[in-house]
Amino acid sequence: MTGEWRKATREELHTYYTETFPDQLDALPSFLTASGPKQYAIAFGEAYPTRNQNAPDRSFIRRDTWQTSDSGERSIQQFGSMEDLVEFIQYPASYDPAQGSNYALADPDLLERPEPRPDAVYYALDHWERPWVLAVDIDAKDIAAQRASNESTNGRADDVGTEQLRATGVLDSPPEGYPYAFEDIEQALEYGFAVQDIFEDDFAADETMVVYSGQGCHVYLLDTDREHCYDEQSREVINDLLLDEYGIPIDPVVTADRRRVMRLPYSLHADVSRVVQPIDDSGFDFRTEAMPDFLDS
Repeated sequence: MTGEWRKATREELHTYYTETFPDQLDALPSFLTASGPKQYAIAFGEAYPTRNQNAPDRSFIRRDTWQTSDSGERSIQQFGSMEDLVEFIQYPASYDPAQGSNYALADPDLLERPEPRPDAVYYALDHWERPWVLAVDIDAKDIAAQRASNESTNGRADDVGTEQLRATGVLDSPPEGYPYAFEDIEQALEYGFAVQDIFEDDFAADETMVVYSGQGCHVYLLDTDREHCYDEQSREVINDLLLDEYGIPIDPVVTADRRRVMRLPYSLHADVSRVVQPIDDSGFDFRTEAMPDFLDS
């Protein structure tokens, strides 16, 4: 069914990253380069073996953009260009920059299984060329859990389980079977633009961005001047402000922890077959405007 909300197949992932994604490179935010973020990461739908036969198969890998010296100085660039990075995303095992190490993914030519395809592509918020990127994550499932908890006796969103989501109608609301309803994604987008307003009004930010993430949104404060180079303690204050004063259900760990990764804009959220992308307003119709070509055929 055209436009359906479902998991992408392995073949569809390959089609998207080989035919559609390369054309989006020019639209990437300027801080997303082959050597800027300290890492890129890929998640797989099925775990894949590494060259170390004694190590467990991996369903998530991080790859540094630079090799570094013992003192932490950059020495060898791992991705020589964006084209190198795209090849790694398209064919993670064949173009794994860790080749030569036991941590590298196993050579697909030596296995009786297909090469892995990316269920998700991420980049590290920690960055070589600019201050640690400040991002806020708002997820529809957290909003749905909060809604369900309001009808419970304990009132704790983190204690909401499948039965409670079903009892409150969340699992039976479109999209059926997911731990949120479409209205929760719509609410997440509204919260996202509220956070953008807070950044611009309360923090005098000039450069902000809201990104539809597939099941919610990410909000960025991208100013690089000294006043906006927030350390971890300052980010905890931002968390408290958004959570307590404004009542916006963000994931506070993402804001405060520089080791976190975020979905790469214009990558595909495989669980729902929707394209992650910057958006201009909360009325963005994610059900149709974020559809990849393989659903619109």
